[in-house]
Amino acid sequence: MVFNHTAEGNEKGPFFSFKGFDNNIYYMLTPEGFYYNFSGCGNTLNCNHPIVQQLILESLRYWVTSYRIDGFRFDLASILGRNEDGSPMNNPPLLKNLAFDSVLGNVKLIAEAWDAGGMYQVGQFPAWNRWAEWNGKYRDDLRSFLKGGFYAAPDAAKRITGSPDLYTGQYRGYNSSVNFLTCHDGFTLYDLYSYNRKHNEENGWNNTDGSDDNRSWNCGAEGDTKDPEVIKLRLRLIMNACAVLMCSRGTPMFLAGDEFCNTQFGNNNSYCQDNEISWLDWSLLEKNQEIFQFFQYMIAFRKKHVCIQGGTLPGRIGLPTISIHTHTPWDSNINEKSSVICVLYASQTKDGNGEDVVYLATNMHWEERKIRLPLLPKGWNWHLSVNTGADTPSNCYGEELQNQPSQLESFTLGPRSVAVLTGQRDGSV
Repeated sequence: MVFNHTAEGNEKGPFFSFKGFDNNIYYMLTPEGFYYNFSGCGNTLNCNHPIVQQLILESLRYWVTSYRIDGFRFDLASILGRNEDGSPMNNPPLLKNLAFDSVLGNVKLIAEAWDAGGMYQVGQFPAWNRWAEWNGKYRDDLRSFLKGGFYAAPDAAKRITGSPDLYTGQYRGYNSSVNFLTCHDGFTLYDLYSYNRKHNEENGWNNTDGSDDNRSWNCGAEGDTKDPEVIKLRLRLIMNACAVLMCSRGTPMFLAGDEFCNTQFGNNNSYCQDNEISWLDWSLLEKNQEIFQFFQYMIAFRKKHVCIQGGTLPGRIGLPTISIHTHTPWDSNINEKSSVICVLYASQTKDGNGEDVVYLATNMHWEERKIRLPLLPKGWNWHLSVNTGADTPSNCYGEELQNQPSQLESFTLGPRSVAVLTGQRDGSV
């Protein structure tokens, strides 16, 4: 929902609707009558004026009651918390009214918790235990680490484990965090590992539009290539991203088409393109079935393992519900030179009759790294569920891999690869 601006531009723009109805009410204006531009689109809707509040509230109620909409994501939502003079408000009445409205009580409210005027509220958006946030720091820190930016490792470890530095306390738990690496703005996941720079020439702005801070890597060739090693590496990095996203605390979100390697040909601002640049190319679904099936597997894996999701009771085998490790168990000293981040999740199963244990191990170094695994209680062993370092995507996961004999005390992570292991009681006591 884009309630932060209209298509009427600045004070010199055309008259479509609100400017003609009542310019002074519907827009944030400077004392001189010029438009505040916190949206980057020439104007900013005056969201906390009572009339505009009513418009927004009744619009959302209409979508819920007439169309049974389950939730809304609000574009540049920090604008919804600005006063009529553009200043940030401590308790924005619009956001509070949306949070406590009886008609909207059961729908999801998700904020893009920043705006084009420099207000960045990730982890601080006025929530009232109702609003979730797109976690832009998850996107940035994980993009950096997953392409080999070890400097981002300390922050990446926080993001994987639910961003406890951002979401803490009674009303700001990890469920407030919507974790994502890609969205409709910016590169697709395939392009994230196929281009070092944006290619927006066809947008007509001499490639000046769109973000320059993409934290992408082309894996050795810019754009389309027939080099088998580059292609293989790109697919592995896509699987790495998927596995880490699905094994992170918080709510995972990925861009439609990422599950079959859809491309925008390097365009990271494709809203103005109604052609093959912005369309989903469904022929890629057949071409990239192995990636699609890997996404399916990881989604099912996350749903199966409640210890990743959190909110469950601690297990009975003495393991903490969540812990961070280096290549050495119980060493949580992740620093700016760390290429390995490991996370252990442990809890009771959903029915309370068993134990759920998952170990996520990531190696973003260009060389293999041997890691030691945490010791499990007697009668328990580690079983490998995912290994993106395998030769082909189809060999990276599945029952055949998981059912292999296991007495693992250590594991070798291949270059730029991710492994996911589960702790299982094998019948011995």
